[in-house]
Amino acid sequence: MKKLAALLALFCAPPATADFDAASYPPHETCALCHGLFGQSHTDKFPHLAGQKPGYIRAQLDAFLAGERSNDGGQMVSIVTELKHEDLPVVVKWFSEQDPPPPSPAPPDDAGMVLTAEAGCLDCHGADGADDVPYLSAQHAGYLTKQMRDFRDGKRTHSPVAGDHHQMLQKTDNVLDQIAAYLSSVERKE
Repeated sequence: MKKLAALLALFCAPPATADFDAASYPPHETCALCHGLFGQSHTDKFPHLAGQKPGYIRAQLDAFLAGERSNDGGQMVSIVTELKHEDLPVVVKWFSEQDPPPPSPAPPDDAGMVLTAEAGCLDCHGADGADDVPYLSAQHAGYLTKQMRDFRDGKRTHSPVAGDHHQMLQKTDNVLDQIAAYLSSVERKE
């Protein structure tokens, strides 16, 4: 009985916080739980941020902070409010300077490549695109599919090009899946 009481006391004791100083941790670590410390997330619910264009990362942080963009469950709106204004450039710099994620294995056929070329995705989202336009290559296919569907279905409206994407992405889910699978398999060239 004494052993059980000792174990309960050990596990139920409040954590020691005397030496903990959240301000001593770099601000990008706030983002690391979902996006990975080096910007390569482990699940397609969260996008890779590693090697992403700095203007795009900053534009998304600003949109979440302003309430212009939300995500499923509102986690991002909640998390970005934990960052101080002076933390934002630090976060952007950290993730944009990391090595881009490796591409996914290539799809078994060329259908996605053809559909991507027809849609012109890489005309804007390639290396020559504007700094506030994200790279799509080597991104999680599941994340890309969800974002394309959200643009198509009018759920993602904060961007000035949301209307254009809404029109361009009037495709079946199967077509969007094939485009996303191809884009995720393309090595990012900066």
